Amino acid sequence: MTSALLIETKPQPTASARQHVSLAVTGAWTAERAAELEQFVDTAAERCESAGSIDIDLQKLERLDTFGAWLIERLKRALAARGAAAHVVNLSERDRGLIEAVQRVNRGEESAGPEAGGIFAALDSTGRAVAEIGRSLVSIAHLLGALTAVVLGTVAHPARLRLRSIVYHLERVGWRAVPIIVLSTFLIGAIIAQQGIFHFRQFGAEVYVVDMVGILVLREVGVLIVCVMVAGRSGSAYTAELGAMKMREEIDALRTMGFDPVEILVLPRIVALVLAVPMLTFIGSMAALYGAGLVCWLYGGMTPDIFLARLREAIWLPTFAVGMIKAPFMALVIGLVASVEGFEADGSAASLGKRTTSSVVKSIFLVIVLDGFFAMFFAAVGM
Repeated sequence: MTSALLIETKPQPTASARQHVSLAVTGAWTAERAAELEQFVDTAAERCESAGSIDIDLQKLERLDTFGAWLIERLKRALAARGAAAHVVNLSERDRGLIEAVQRVNRGEESAGPEAGGIFAALDSTGRAVAEIGRSLVSIAHLLGALTAVVLGTVAHPARLRLRSIVYHLERVGWRAVPIIVLSTFLIGAIIAQQGIFHFRQFGAEVYVVDMVGILVLREVGVLIVCVMVAGRSGSAYTAELGAMKMREEIDALRTMGFDPVEILVLPRIVALVLAVPMLTFIGSMAALYGAGLVCWLYGGMTPDIFLARLREAIWLPTFAVGMIKAPFMALVIGLVASVEGFEADGSAASLGKRTTSSVVKSIFLVIVLDGFFAMFFAAVGM
């Protein structure tokens, strides 16, 4: 049968009522008849402009593909936009799945009412942000559980550990990050010392700058600066890599072949981070102290011997241990957030960019929150 769209008008009993129209879809609605079918749809939409209710009858439909299903849906939406109540009737079970799938395409979020402003918009935005935070925390907890199971399985079967992948990622996030970490922490230490000397000099207490720099760098600033740099450098790279693999369906291919993506992709990256961040923290803290000592010598007139002697008096082993204890936990948080955001990327480049940005922001935020919890914990235990 030739493809067609037959229009039958059924007037209502009263003259003022809008007409009821039945559209009979016949023949094959496939991509081969694209030009002809589009003309049918456009003509029907124009002729049924004044109709009140419309039935799109598919009883005599012979063949249907995605293109034809979309044309029927496009006709239904065009009629609905003109104020008509359009319904698909006599839909066969063979074509039901395709029609229902097309109905969900390009559907924007339905608004409950007129556009809200002021306090209602602020409340809506706040609610959505809180819901997104909740979903992110649930995803991170889920990945942490999966990672724990993988670690336990690897401990039981050490041969499953991908040592070569760990070494590769350790070289990328550790060794290659040393120059930028050293430069950043050196400058931070120098700036803190310069500002301290400038203000303490008013009270004749320049020597206490060494105490301030030593405690601040070893306990807080060193590990925070390193983790922020790692989140921006390595965390974003992890998200981009995993997101690109998700877009190319490589992660689905791993699952199809019977491999666990957490074991293959996530575990080596997080192990590399957990090993690299403490080492980078130590190197960064030493660079910051060196920068502070250089400024104290050149700007404050304090010789290196005096600086080192005062530094030995100001710090003790727990001061150094506090920063080193924080580092692995912060590295774990960065790795989990980066992996979760990478796995949640969809098939568009815009989504990948959004997830990469979100990974850096969430990692830095959670690192700062975790540092606050550690500060309260160490204060409670007297460290």
